[in-house]
Amino acid sequence: MILDKIDELLKEVAEMSAKNAEDIEQLRLKYLSKKGEINAIMADFRSVAADQKKTVGIKINELKQAAINKINELRDQVATVETGNENIDLTRTSYPIPLGTRHPLTIVKNEIVDIFQRMGFTLYQGPEIDDDNHVFTMLNFAADHPARDMQDTFFISQNPNDVTKNVILRSHTSGDEAHYMETHKPPIRMLCPGRVYRNEAISARAHCFFHQVEGLYVDKGVSFTDLKQVLLSFAREMFGADTKIRLRPSYFPFTEPSAEMDISCNICGGEGCSFCKHTGWVEILGCGMVDPHDLEACGIDSNVYTGYAFGMGVERITNLKYRVNDLRLFSENDTRFLEEFKSAY
Repeated sequence: MILDKIDELLKEVAEMSAKNAEDIEQLRLKYLSKKGEINAIMADFRSVAADQKKTVGIKINELKQAAINKINELRDQVATVETGNENIDLTRTSYPIPLGTRHPLTIVKNEIVDIFQRMGFTLYQGPEIDDDNHVFTMLNFAADHPARDMQDTFFISQNPNDVTKNVILRSHTSGDEAHYMETHKPPIRMLCPGRVYRNEAISARAHCFFHQVEGLYVDKGVSFTDLKQVLLSFAREMFGADTKIRLRPSYFPFTEPSAEMDISCNICGGEGCSFCKHTGWVEILGCGMVDPHDLEACGIDSNVYTGYAFGMGVERITNLKYRVNDLRLFSENDTRFLEEFKSAY
């Protein structure tokens, strides 16, 4: 009698089907719960004759295992249908986590790099922790130059008796030029973006760290005309085809002649406004021809090769493009500020 009941249940289990998780749960309760069919059979097992207990016990175990396997099989089938895993987009961001945005400085830096890379400049990353020799000495800074002072430079270790042994946080990316010229032979056409550090009070117009992009071109016959044309092309790519530039004489220890470059104000179109102080011009970078001292210090023959260099502040360019009037906003990590640049890239 009990064996017939087990055979009947085995047939039911084999024919079980389900459309959803609720159907499967009902089947589990019917056959595998404490009040289910299988437990009822096991309760009747006590009345089975001793000589049949082994046979009946084997059949009960077979029934229980068949029910477990069938229910697991139905769960897998229903899960496949409900999730439609063949259509899952594994690259999709999980809800409700919102997508992030690039930092405005990163957006502008990438745009600057892209423009100069299309002109043939190679990207180079120099060290942020550097030595006095590469940051100052090889770039023609005198031993008593004010830039070496504690008022401007962060010293990690300082040797008053031998400045060449000073270890510092770089105060400009121009030191990357010394590293590159020291290890590469002309022709050289490189671009080095990076963070720099200066010992300044933090305010809306100044910070103790900021970002620069430095460019260098060294080859035979390089002239100031080449420099002017490259910078004009950059300005028009960055700020618009109608942008004008002007070069004003200036001084940098590592270039001679040196110049500051202004662009026509992209806010008022050169007509004059409060942003450009009603001059129609805004300064964006410094530049000049590489001083022969720098070439010789890096093992390059200044009688054969000439070159130009330029450097710009990424924050300055970002201010011009997006009119951010407080440098502190760039480093406060306020997501409300960053979300304003979602459409900028």
